This record gives sequence, structure tokens and C-alpha cells, in this order.
Amino acid sequence: MITDTAPPSWTGRDDGPGPEHARWHQTVTAWEGQPAPCLIGFACDEGVRRNDGRVGASAGPAALRTALSPLAARTLVHDAGDIVVDDADLESGQARLAEAVRTVLDAGGLPVVVGGGHEVAYGSGSGLARSSVATGRTLGVLNLDAHFDLRAAEVPTSGTPFRQLLTESRAADRSLRYAVAGISEANNTRALFDAADEFGVRVLLDHECSSLDQLRQFVEDFCADVDLVHLTIDLDALPASVAPGVSAPAGFGISLDAVRLACRAVATSGRLALLEVAELNPSYDIDGRTARTAARLIDEVLATRS
Repeated sequence: MITDTAPPSWTGRDDGPGPEHARWHQTVTAWEGQPAPCLIGFACDEGVRRNDGRVGASAGPAALRTALSPLAARTLVHDAGDIVVDDADLESGQARLAEAVRTVLDAGGLPVVVGGGHEVAYGSGSGLARSSVATGRTLGVLNLDAHFDLRAAEVPTSGTPFRQLLTESRAADRSLRYAVAGISEANNTRALFDAADEFGVRVLLDHECSSLDQLRQFVEDFCADVDLVHLTIDLDALPASVAPGVSAPAGFGISLDAVRLACRAVATSGRLALLEVAELNPSYDIDGRTARTAARLIDEVLATRS
């Protein structure tokens, strides 16, 4: 077992036998080294807690599985269970997540990591960097997010993962490029924009994402400039009316159409190596709308990827 827990039982509606009736809950099986998409949960609140956010993201993986369960099965997916951080030892949890991601990648699979706060990105990104598929290749992180998550802090938090990944890549002389679409100027200080300049981050602001043509070009240009893409979807990129169940609800956000377009562009680029959804906080969700939106995005990426 590559995680702390065994995969949970998937349940849901049964419309009858045969693949024409199949739903996710009827087709997901435990991961046993198969070269296929594999869910890995990261049940953790510690990164958000350290970042002074509202906790509850540790319940995100379970809520996402519930939202995925009734969807029509369009691709074969496996489940490896969860990495669980139920104490203050975030760093150990991130290390275990990195190992799980590396193991799936080395087996030829596609890790689908569901958090947890955005501290999940450091664990999964570290796993990709250490995997055999990354050897000699240029890695790219495309973040759909209102925030840079480039904070300088004494300890890792949900606000530091990409600074950590970029700093470590520089030290190891690895090639890592970082792009963010959806950045809110009102919610990122000048110091964070300066950090983005320092690390050569490509930025598309939230209001610029209103132009779907501009967004498409931004994503396609980034994908063309790297070999492997770590696509990380922070659900607080979406408006609070669409995604209320997050740690830091967006004042404006970017449209669901924009997020879908970006996801589809990465999925069809042939470069997707790692898919991640972060910041789902079921404690603040309304009618499960955030979880259902996240589930549809995951399903769409997996069904359309090249």
C-alpha cells in the first residue's frame, strides 16, 4: 500500500448491468500498479491552519469521491487511498505524498491528487520531480488560482508550495517553470508580485481570463514550452457563488468556462503528467456545489486527455 489508508468503498446508484449503465462507483478499483489514472487523497488541514485560513480541507478527498461516484464512467480510474495528516507533522505527510506520486508515475500512471489545502502541491510536485518520467525533462506547473502561493515563511504552509518547489529546483539545477492564471491583484501583495518576477513566473490576471482567447493562448504557449505539466486547480480561483466550499472564497474569481477551457487545453496537449485539485472545504460548501464542480473538472480532464 502506497498511502496511509486503504481505498474506501465506493457506493451509489445502480441502473443495471453492463458498461452502458456504468458509473464511477461501479468501475473504480484499488490501485495495484496499473498504468492508469490513480486517485490519491491528501487529508490535511495543517497547511491551511499554519496559513491562518479556515480549516476543513482534510475532508476534501472524501467529499470529492462522493461527488465523483454518480458520474458516468468514461475512463478507467483506480484509487490508492489517502495520505492522512492528523497531527502537526505536515512535512512528513508531504514526504509520504511525494513517494506515492512518484510510485504511480514510475508505474506509468497518472496521479490524480485531491487535497487538502494547497500545501498538497509541494508533496505532489516533489514526487513528480523525483520520478523516472521527469529525468532530463523540463517540468511545468500550471496553477489555476487567485493566489501565487509564493510566500516566504519559516515553516511550510498552504501559501508556500511553489516557492519551495522553485527554490529546490534551482538548488538541484532542475528545469521547472511556473505559470498562474487567475491572479487577483487585490489579494496578492507587492512582495508576492516581486517574488513572481524573481522566479520568472508567467502570470495571467483574473480580469485577463475574461478573454477566453487570451487564456487559451496563455495555456497553449506554456504547454508548448515544457515537456510535462503539473496541472493544479485551486478551487478558490472560481467565484464564491460557484465554489463557496473553499478555505479562502474569491471576491471576483474567474469563470467556470475559463477554468474548463484551461483544463481542456492541458488535457489535450499530450503533456499532462499530474492532475491536482486543492482547497475543497466541505464544511463551507452549499449543496455540495463546490465538490460537484471539482468532480466534473476531474472527469472532464480524464475523459479528454491525449
